[in-house]
Amino acid sequence: MAEPGEILPDRKIDTSAYDLLQKTTSSVEHIVSQMLSLKKTGSTTSSNKSDLPDLVTQMLVNFVNLRKANRSILLEEDLVKSETEHAKAPVDFTTLQLHNLMYEKNHYVKAIKACKDFKSKYPDIELVPEEEFFKDAPDHIKNSVQSKDSAHNLMLQRLNFELYQRKELSKLHEKMEQQKKILQDTIANRKKFLSSLPSHLKSLKKASLPVQNQLGILHTKKLKLHQSAELLPPPLYVIYSQLLAHKEAFGESIDLEILGSLKDAHTFARQQANKDNGISSSVENSKLEDDVVDEEDDGQRRRKRPKKVQPKENLDAAKIYQMHPLKLILHIHDDETSDSKPTKLIVLKFEYLLKLNVVCVGIEGLNDGPESNILCNLFPNDAGLELPQQSAKLWTGDGPIFDERRSSRPYKWAQHLAGIDFLPEVSPLLDGESTNGETTKQTAITSGLSLYRRQNRVQTVVQRIRARKKAQLALA
Repeated sequence: MAEPGEILPDRKIDTSAYDLLQKTTSSVEHIVSQMLSLKKTGSTTSSNKSDLPDLVTQMLVNFVNLRKANRSILLEEDLVKSETEHAKAPVDFTTLQLHNLMYEKNHYVKAIKACKDFKSKYPDIELVPEEEFFKDAPDHIKNSVQSKDSAHNLMLQRLNFELYQRKELSKLHEKMEQQKKILQDTIANRKKFLSSLPSHLKSLKKASLPVQNQLGILHTKKLKLHQSAELLPPPLYVIYSQLLAHKEAFGESIDLEILGSLKDAHTFARQQANKDNGISSSVENSKLEDDVVDEEDDGQRRRKRPKKVQPKENLDAAKIYQMHPLKLILHIHDDETSDSKPTKLIVLKFEYLLKLNVVCVGIEGLNDGPESNILCNLFPNDAGLELPQQSAKLWTGDGPIFDERRSSRPYKWAQHLAGIDFLPEVSPLLDGESTNGETTKQTAITSGLSLYRRQNRVQTVVQRIRARKKAQLALA
């Protein structure tokens, strides 16, 4: 066998076996064609019968030659394979050497590139200028000698000064971090105190209630009352403000209270705000669309279970006499007693009807009885059975008389206190024209204005109610 790297001499390939194979194949084909022609002619002559064994013999000889040629070709093929294996070894050895050389080349190229791309830390450090260095650097840094090269020694001194400055800044940073932590703890404690302050104030207000009651300074109750008054409708708020101002100005012996659902009042105020902004219409339309029943799939169920529909009269009455969720309560006390707690004479409730835009007044906790007539005709021609406004009468249709079954009635003086102005159905000057002319007109105008001024005064209303109640108690 040849050694790796040894080149074998060229060997001439033997082609005699291939020539023999080709000649034998041609002879076999010729013999087979002769045998087929003899069978096709079907001749039975003696000469033809003697030729057939010769042809068979020649065929067998040719088969022997074919085996010989095949064996020679196989031996030649094995010899070529062995020579190829011997020639492959030096090629593999050379290829391995080439790969090793390429690996070493790439390694050297990468090392050269890394050396060329290497950057020192010195250019990235922004050193202070030399003037500041000689001015601010400590003496032990400026006088240090670390290299014989003056320029390199100066660079090392500047780097040491930079390191010295950074160490000082690091110490300052740690100190500032500690101060920051202290301030954060202080802020956290103050936030915690501020978060707990409402509960402390609430407990303080609760603890101060007995002192406020003893001294007569009901600040907490008054503040809560003012907050509730913000949800009152404008007419009731006007009555509340006038009564409260009269009490504070003249020391009137009255008390005010607001009853009702604050949650419903909030909801009503929000609905009014949305209505003013044009939102309620779209909301109602969407609700109506949601309430429509699909005709295809729910028609039978709707026929089986019809909804209960309230009578139209009840619905109209409920809409007409719909009240605001809040009502104002007025406690009138006896002003002649000198006790710390004066005697309570009567309690009035002021209610506001939304659709009719009128204020109704009634006695709290009283439906029928002799006391129910105290407010009736408190001023002339004001029994509280007739709606004071034309718009309210249009709501009721043909029945202008107010419902007598209701304990609260729309007295005219209550509308005056609420700031609701209205025009009379007939001009006051018409009655005077039929009698005494201009003199009667002037008298009617003067009396009308005087009556309006009396009815619009809180003091007059409170005094008359108090006087009627005292008279009723005296008769009883």
